[in-house]
Amino acid sequence: MPEKQLAIIVAMAKNSTIGINNTLPWRCPEDLRHFKALTMGHHMIMGRKTFDSIGKPLPGRTTVVVTRDRNLKINGCIMAHSLEEAMAACAGDEQVFLVGGAELYAQMLPLVDTLYITEIQQLVEGDAHFPAFNRDAWQEVSREIRQQEMPQPLEYHFVTYRRK
Repeated sequence: MPEKQLAIIVAMAKNSTIGINNTLPWRCPEDLRHFKALTMGHHMIMGRKTFDSIGKPLPGRTTVVVTRDRNLKINGCIMAHSLEEAMAACAGDEQVFLVGGAELYAQMLPLVDTLYITEIQQLVEGDAHFPAFNRDAWQEVSREIRQQEMPQPLEYHFVTYRRK
């Protein structure tokens, strides 16, 4: 069996902001389509607060929710009470995505081999941030420069990094 690929997928501003009040601090439909295209058919590991912000299991993907609450049950989701349990729940999927939030990103960053980052090309206020990481340990393998006028003017780059 091929080795499991573990990737982080995140959209973040220049100042590492990824969220505010448990929502995305920007509206970027193309980024949501990009997220869907990458994650479709795979397992997504997320924290409970991230799940709450999405509000439902996303179709076509297996949602694994990491929570400390051993009584929490969410229809259509696999519940895990540790990162080890979450990873075990993804057995058989060669590509697993960590989709947030900040706490899970910080814990899992040393273990992932790929980063799919939508780099929002501006400073954005927020209360959730992507953890600092050593960019020298990563090689940029692709970058697509995009911009939109609606629903808000935004320049953003779809960037893929692989661990060196």
